[in-house]
Amino acid sequence: MADLNLSVEACLPKDRQAATLVGRVWRPDADGPSVVAIRGDAVVDITATVPTVAELAGRSDATAVVREARGETIGDLAAILGNSAHDRLDRGVPWFLCPSDLQAIKACGVTFAESMLERVIEEKAKGDASAADTIRGEIVGQIGLDLSKIVPGSDEALRLKAALVERGMWSQYLEVGIGPDAEVFTKAPPMAGVGIGAQVGLHPISSWNNPEPEAVLVIAADGRIVGATLGNDVNLRDVEGRSALLLGKAKDNNGSAALGPFIRLFDDGFGLDDVRAAELDLRVEGEDGFVLDGHSSMKRISRDVADLAAHAIGPHHQYPDGLVLMTGTLFAPTKDRGKPGQGFTHELGDVVTIRSPRLGALVNRVGRADRIPPWTFGAGALMRNLAARGLL
Repeated sequence: MADLNLSVEACLPKDRQAATLVGRVWRPDADGPSVVAIRGDAVVDITATVPTVAELAGRSDATAVVREARGETIGDLAAILGNSAHDRLDRGVPWFLCPSDLQAIKACGVTFAESMLERVIEEKAKGDASAADTIRGEIVGQIGLDLSKIVPGSDEALRLKAALVERGMWSQYLEVGIGPDAEVFTKAPPMAGVGIGAQVGLHPISSWNNPEPEAVLVIAADGRIVGATLGNDVNLRDVEGRSALLLGKAKDNNGSAALGPFIRLFDDGFGLDDVRAAELDLRVEGEDGFVLDGHSSMKRISRDVADLAAHAIGPHHQYPDGLVLMTGTLFAPTKDRGKPGQGFTHELGDVVTIRSPRLGALVNRVGRADRIPPWTFGAGALMRNLAARGLL
């Protein structure tokens, strides 16, 4: 089994010394998690100032808190990163967790035109991977235009919708891809995300699935976008393809929402325009020697990330603890892994690395959702732990 590369050089942003980075660490000595600031090579516990990341994200001085708040140095960054690979975890010393806590974990789908077509193909194939190639050719031939140039909700998009309905080609995925309303769904409950080094989970009923590398917005309760991180919106293509009403089973399983390695807060050197310009690279390395490389460019997104945030939170829907919002992916794997025409699917043991120069790298291993460590530490456990430590 290949080791996960969790070195500082591999996982931290290229400009890490200038970045405002916050994360969460499990402290065995406290039998619970702490909010930590990454300061150079030191991991500093700032939980006494901000007991949760959700509270930190809502503060107007969040950047100053991460940079300046007094706290306890609990270890060396390289050492804690190195202990975060869950297949060789030493539970006697700290390890990194998912960097969000009480925030809702939400996600947007069908935000890139190219990947939108793959969602249509899933629907038409009814979850049958072997039918995808034929359907892909038919759809591209019938549509015959560049969907990436269409502005969602525009008059041109409405004319295209009418033409596709007339041809019998309309799809619920085209509705959210070029229609006026974005797709926003609940990816996982608060506290259910997994972090760097953890296993991501596949439901055992799935035989056609894939990672989805995404930029993730960190949004305060008042709707301000205050930072970003990386995410893997693990997806069961065959389950969702059978019916959109199975989206919960396709998307929300044990270990299906990976976030990290850290939240990078906005400051004078990093902001929303940097998220808009982000380039994400994906690599999947299998124990069978299979390698898949992919890419997602935020420059090619069909809806602006600020627009996606406005669809998720506002007068229509409040999140008192804020939310993290996966913004969708350009990546849609078609490379055959097995028989020709079957396309890509995960195998257990795959190592998935999602990397972006200014956000670092999120590295996870693929397991079965019913065999990876169960989720047992929720919001109630967090409150009890913080209270027992005198931090509330």
